[in-house]
Amino acid sequence: MKKILILSAIWAFSFRIFANDLSISNVRLLNQNTSFGFNNTNNYSMVSFDMSWENSWRVSAGPTNWDAVWVFVKFRVSGGNWQHAFLHQNGHIVPSAAESTVGLRYPDSVFHTSNNPGLGVFLYRKQNGAGTFSMSNVQLRWNYTLQGLSDTSKIDLQVLGIEMVYVPQASYYVGDGSVTNVEGNFRNATTNTPFLISSESALTLGGNTDGNLCNNNASGMFAADDFNNTQTQSLSVSFPKGYNAFYCMKYEVTQGQYRDFLNLLTRSQQANRFSNTTVGAFAGGVYWSGSFVVNASPTIPYNRIGLRLISDGGSPQSRTYACDLNNNQVYNESSDGESIAMGQLSWFDLLAYLDWSGLRPMTELEFEKACRGPNTPVPNEYAWGTTTIVASSGISNAGTANEVPSNLTANAVHANVSAVYGPMRVGCFANNSSTRSSAGATYYGIMEMSGNLWERVVPVGHSWARPFTGIHGNGALSNTGNANESFWPGWLGGEVVFSLGAGFKGGLWVNGNRELRVSSRIQVNDPNGDRITFLGGRGVRTAPTF
Repeated sequence: MKKILILSAIWAFSFRIFANDLSISNVRLLNQNTSFGFNNTNNYSMVSFDMSWENSWRVSAGPTNWDAVWVFVKFRVSGGNWQHAFLHQNGHIVPSAAESTVGLRYPDSVFHTSNNPGLGVFLYRKQNGAGTFSMSNVQLRWNYTLQGLSDTSKIDLQVLGIEMVYVPQASYYVGDGSVTNVEGNFRNATTNTPFLISSESALTLGGNTDGNLCNNNASGMFAADDFNNTQTQSLSVSFPKGYNAFYCMKYEVTQGQYRDFLNLLTRSQQANRFSNTTVGAFAGGVYWSGSFVVNASPTIPYNRIGLRLISDGGSPQSRTYACDLNNNQVYNESSDGESIAMGQLSWFDLLAYLDWSGLRPMTELEFEKACRGPNTPVPNEYAWGTTTIVASSGISNAGTANEVPSNLTANAVHANVSAVYGPMRVGCFANNSSTRSSAGATYYGIMEMSGNLWERVVPVGHSWARPFTGIHGNGALSNTGNANESFWPGWLGGEVVFSLGAGFKGGLWVNGNRELRVSSRIQVNDPNGDRITFLGGRGVRTAPTF
């Protein structure tokens, strides 16, 4: 239920948002400061909320890392379009057990109120610990007047969060030295040894010189790299190689997260971010759809995608979306699949979501780092560091926040099992007694990097991909709903309109086990930009340096 709060002349809506196990509640504006003068650019208010999430940790040994929540704020003025709130670098208030780090637009540059603002804040444990982590009355400083608001503006406010995992700076290997099932696996020159990445320095791709990043002569790839044993390319210093610290989404984008994203876009932006626009019977002045946002079926939740268009009031109003996996037209129930990974994401859909969230796509090098960490590679290993894999044979508690595989020894969704036939809840293999292998977790604690859905990455072997500099999204999209960040793969004329330079890693629920291997690059250069039910993804963010 929404509750209207009046603070001075600024209004806010308070509500709850759920990710997989993340709750943000009691959203409100506090302590409006107008002491600098009426509508002065130094005036600010504090965006306050309570937050809690399960399975949180911080450790000072082993991976030496923590999980965090990337929190960002959206607002609109007098019922207008939703915008991204720019946060101050200082002045935030968090409980004593927590820490906060502001994520700037450009993390390697100094804060500036308009040219380099805070796009969000990472919130995480201050001390070692594990389990549910809760914090009350978090307050983020928002200098609202810098975004054109007055001291008496009437606004709606939403606070959103994405669970992330800190991947610390470290040297690591790409490629696993395997001599079987070779699919473009990385190696050092023409030797059969993994390649050590020990800095963010420029690299030579291909050739036969020791210290060059090579690819087994592109053997076994669906679409070959543009380098091989005789042809070389250069990978610039600005391309993110994974050595430096970054945050990675703990889970793939969920259906609940994508629903929230769609519901905060303009009508014209929404039109390019879902598949099915069919509307049904006119009822009570609103067009009710019943159309699931998949190409294959508008009337049933095909391949476990339960996101649907539920109302369309006509232009210029935005459409409304909801989760309804059980297909009973009672929306956003506990069994409606909010925590299931979101399939049917095109390259353009994923990049739009990441741009809007202030994140960015990950590179294929970062993918291997996030899986393997600094460990010596195991030939043919999966994301959990072993060659043992057990497919989910069925689903218990389907569609709920407690969805788990029927066979409790499972650690991957793959092999096209008919009793599953789609993605499962993110984090579904982990419990209080899990090992890394039984949870299907990476070295750093990131979930489902092998199986569930193909994940989108930026490859090194395509000319449209190598100009990528790792610039972050700024929270805003083009008028047509596309990502518009410079040199993101497919960027041309101010927005991402092509899928050249896109690729896949990690395998999916349809695959056998080969494609799920960390070092497999079989489809890393596949430019398919279509919406397919087994395509999903996640994003990353370069760790703050200022």
